[in-house]
Amino acid sequence: MLSLYALPEIDNARIDREVNFYLRNPEYLSRVQQRAEPYLFFILNEIEAKNIPGELALLPVIESAFRPDAESPAQASGLWQFIPPTGRLYGLEQNSWYDGRRDIIESTKAATTFLKQLSEEFNNDWLLALASYNAGKGNIKHAIDKNLSRGEPTDYWSLDLNSETAAYVPRLLAVAKIFANPDKYHVNLHQIPNAPYFELVDVKSQIDLGKAAELAQTPLDDFLKLNPGFNRWSTAPDGPHRLLVPVEKADTFKEKLAELSHHERIKWEHHTVGNKESLQSIAKSHHTSIEQIKEVNHLDEDAVAKGETLLIPMSYKSIKGHEEPAVAIN
Repeated sequence: MLSLYALPEIDNARIDREVNFYLRNPEYLSRVQQRAEPYLFFILNEIEAKNIPGELALLPVIESAFRPDAESPAQASGLWQFIPPTGRLYGLEQNSWYDGRRDIIESTKAATTFLKQLSEEFNNDWLLALASYNAGKGNIKHAIDKNLSRGEPTDYWSLDLNSETAAYVPRLLAVAKIFANPDKYHVNLHQIPNAPYFELVDVKSQIDLGKAAELAQTPLDDFLKLNPGFNRWSTAPDGPHRLLVPVEKADTFKEKLAELSHHERIKWEHHTVGNKESLQSIAKSHHTSIEQIKEVNHLDEDAVAKGETLLIPMSYKSIKGHEEPAVAIN
């Protein structure tokens, strides 16, 4: 990663303040390194392919603490913390089954594209590009115009920014500096192999994620960290149908998948319609939608009869005890 570093070395009190914060929290640095291991090789490949600074591979440390299921109060989601409209702008599909903002591959491609475009908007000034990734390019352009009107410098360090954006770039530069100089800062680096962690496998149709984890001989929690884009307990009916599988398990996974019959691919709940129940109440209790229940059961109308049995695809919330999504820690 260090060979891809390209941002200038800067001495600035704001960076020093962030360095000191991280050095006071070595357990945090250790945690984010461990969380980064499944993703870092792929992220670095994307960064190298787009010819952008290697330090940007560390941006998820700042954005999400490398938690792929991180969500912010502003509805930003995933490693790269895309808000819904920006995600859609960069081709990240979002529906009740799937959220591309949490898809490791799609979100990384989108984030690196977005960052590269921002750098071009600001004449290859990466600090302004990073600031605009955090605050929005309109806000950064406004701050630049404000300084221009006063005859003041328009570099990142001279702009009047909100406190979050004022700390955002120094925070990334601080993390990059620490990882570049672990001996100087007495920080233990987690050795992440310079090799692919996962393989992309097209499973070609909908599959239960618990069953897929079983086929991959991988603990479910670890499997979901590679495939956090799915909102329910299976891949989406209309796709995507590709899964990330630990590279050393990929061949076994593909062999076992080929032996799996179609009806064993999906886990369903059976719900018998009770007295005074409606599709709306059933959908709410199972954390799904009326449309999904109708689609799965080939219903043309919203009315259901007492005693009728419905098939309902299981959701994360119903499986995991209604857990709330993880919140990003900066």
